[in-house]
Amino acid sequence: MNPLRVVLTGATGFIGTAVLRELGRRRDVSVRAVGRRAPGAGADGGAAEWVPADLARPASLAGACEGADVLLHLAGVVGPDEALCETVNVRGTAALMAEAVRAGTGRVVHLSTAAVYGPGPHRGAAVGELEPAPVSATSRTRLAGEAHALAAGAVVLRPGLVVGAGDRWVVPALAELVDRVPARWDGGRGLLSVVDVTDLARLVTTLAVLPGDGATNGRVFHAAHPAPVRTGEVLTELAGLGVLPSVDTDLAWDECVRLLRATPGAVSERQFSLLAQDHWYRSDEVWRAADCPAGPGPLARLAAAAPWYRRALGRTAVPA
Repeated sequence: MNPLRVVLTGATGFIGTAVLRELGRRRDVSVRAVGRRAPGAGADGGAAEWVPADLARPASLAGACEGADVLLHLAGVVGPDEALCETVNVRGTAALMAEAVRAGTGRVVHLSTAAVYGPGPHRGAAVGELEPAPVSATSRTRLAGEAHALAAGAVVLRPGLVVGAGDRWVVPALAELVDRVPARWDGGRGLLSVVDVTDLARLVTTLAVLPGDGATNGRVFHAAHPAPVRTGEVLTELAGLGVLPSVDTDLAWDECVRLLRATPGAVSERQFSLLAQDHWYRSDEVWRAADCPAGPGPLARLAAAAPWYRRALGRTAVPA
C-alpha cells in the first residue's frame, strides 16, 4: 500500500515542528515540507522531501501540491506588519489553496487562531456563537485567509493558547506579566482555552489521515483542550515547576491594569487581557469528529516542557 502523501507548510515553526515529529512516527505517511528553509537534520521523523517556496512569492508555490493526498497549511506570519501579513496570510494562502484544488488534493487542514474573535471576555462559546472581530494585523489576515481555505474545502482549526517546548509567546509573556503585576490577576479566575503543542500535533495528524467521507471538510473548529484552565492554575503549576516565581496575592482587575500601565514592557494591555481574563472556546467537537483522545490536558503536560522553559527564561532547575 502506498503511503499517504502529505504536504506540510510551517514545518520549521513551533507547531509545525511538533506535527512533523508526529507524522514521522507513522509508517503510512510520506512528508513533503514546503517552505523557505528545510527542516533541521535533527527533526524527529524528518521530511521525505523539501520543496523550497515562499508564501510571500505566490509563484514559487506552483506545483507544491502535485501528487499530494493531504495539505497541512500551518505556516503564517505573526506580527504588526499589515502589508506582510496580507501578503503571506491572505495572498499566499489563496495561492496555496488554488494549487491544492488544481492538484486535486483531497484533504486540507488549515491552521488559524481563536484570536480572530478579538477582545473578550469570551466564555464557553461554540463555533458560530461569536462574530469574529479581529483587532490585529495578524488576526485580521488569518481570518481573511480562512475564507480561501474554506473555499478549497479545508478543515479550519482555531486553537487558543498553545504551550509546550518551543513556545516563545505564552509562557514568556506570563513571565513578564508576573514581574510587572506580581499577583493572581483578578483572583486567577480567568478561564482559558489552552492546548499543549504535542496534543495539537496529534489532532492535526489524525485529521490528516482521517478516513471516511470528509465530514470535517469545509468546517471550522476550535482546537484547544476541551477542559478550560484557570489563569491561577497555570501560574501555580508553572511556579511549582520553577518556571515562574510564585504569587500569593489576589488583585482586582482594575488594580492589575493600573500596575501594568505603571510598569512598561513588551506585553500590551490587550495581550494581558487575553492571558488573564476569560477566553474560553468550546473545543470538544473536533476531538470527537477526529476520534482523537484529547489527552490529560495542558497543565499535566507542563512538567515535560518545564526544562525547556527554564532554559529559555534563564531560570535555575527546581531542587530535587
